[in-house]
Amino acid sequence: MTLSLLRPAARCCSPLPSRRLRGLLPAVLLILALVPLPRALAQPAVATLDWTLAETLVALGATPAGVAQIDAYQAWVGAPRLPEASVDLGLRSQPNLELLASLAPDHILISPMFANLAPRLSRIAPVTTLSLYTPGQATWPQLHELTREVGRLVERDAAAEQLIAATQSRLEALRHRLPAQLPPLLVVQFMDERHVRVFGKGGLYQAVMDRLGLDNAWRGETNAWGFSLVGLEQLVGLEAQLVVVEPYPVGVEAALADSGLWQQLPSVRNDALITLPPVWSFGALPSAQRFAEHLVAALEDAPHDD
Repeated sequence: MTLSLLRPAARCCSPLPSRRLRGLLPAVLLILALVPLPRALAQPAVATLDWTLAETLVALGATPAGVAQIDAYQAWVGAPRLPEASVDLGLRSQPNLELLASLAPDHILISPMFANLAPRLSRIAPVTTLSLYTPGQATWPQLHELTREVGRLVERDAAAEQLIAATQSRLEALRHRLPAQLPPLLVVQFMDERHVRVFGKGGLYQAVMDRLGLDNAWRGETNAWGFSLVGLEQLVGLEAQLVVVEPYPVGVEAALADSGLWQQLPSVRNDALITLPPVWSFGALPSAQRFAEHLVAALEDAPHDD
C-alpha cells in the first residue's frame, strides 16, 4: 500500500514538463530577440552627407545608417571603409530624401557646405551642423573638438577620447621614424594635367606635417581648406620633395608623361617623386593618421633631392 501511494507522487514529479519547457525555450528566446530594444538602450541612428563626419563615425565604432556617394567616398577617402550596412543616399548635394526618411535616423549630420539642405533634412530628423577648418583657428584643436562632438551625438564619448589619444600617440611614434635632414615637402593633388591643389597652412596635411616636424615648401596663400589652386608652372624652381596624393583624374597620368613642364620638376627629373594613396584632405583624425602613416612610410624608403 505504501508503494501504491508513492506511485502517483512519482508521476507528478516526472521530468516530462521540464522537457516541454526546454523545448519551448529556443522559441521564447527567438521571440525576445525579435522584439526591438527600447530606443534609450539602442545606439542612435545617424545619417550624414559629409565624408569627414562619416569617417569619424566609423572610427568611433558607430555605423552610419546612410552616407552620400559611397563609391566616391571609397575613392577619395579610402579608409576607414564604410560598413556594408551603410546605405548610399545618392549625391551629397542632392540626396535621396525618400530613402533617407525610410532609414528613420535619430540625427542627420552635415557640414556648413550642405547648410542649404538643412530645412528639407530637418523634416526627416533633427539636423546638426558641425564645422571644421574655420579660418583663423588652429586646425588640430578643431579636429579634437569635432571628434568629441560626434562622440557625444552617438553616445561614444569614451571612444572619442580614445581616438584622440591614439592619434596623438601614433603621430609621435611616426615622428621618431623619420630620417634626419629631410628637405621641405611640396604636397599636391591634381585637378587636371596642368593644375594642382598645393597644400599649406590651415589644412589637414599641414597640421599633420607640423606634428611630424616636417617643413612645407609652399609659403603661398591658401583658402579656408588649406590649399591653393595653381598651375604647374608655379611649382617650377621650388627646391622640394614633391608628394602627389592620389587619385589622379582620368587621363592625367598619361598626359604628364608627355609634359615637358612636369618633367622639369626636380623630383620628377631625379625619379624621386613620392605618390601616396588617396587621403581625404578635408578629413578629421582618421584621415590625419592615414596621411601620417603613408607619408612617413614613403619618406623612409624614398630617395631625396639634394
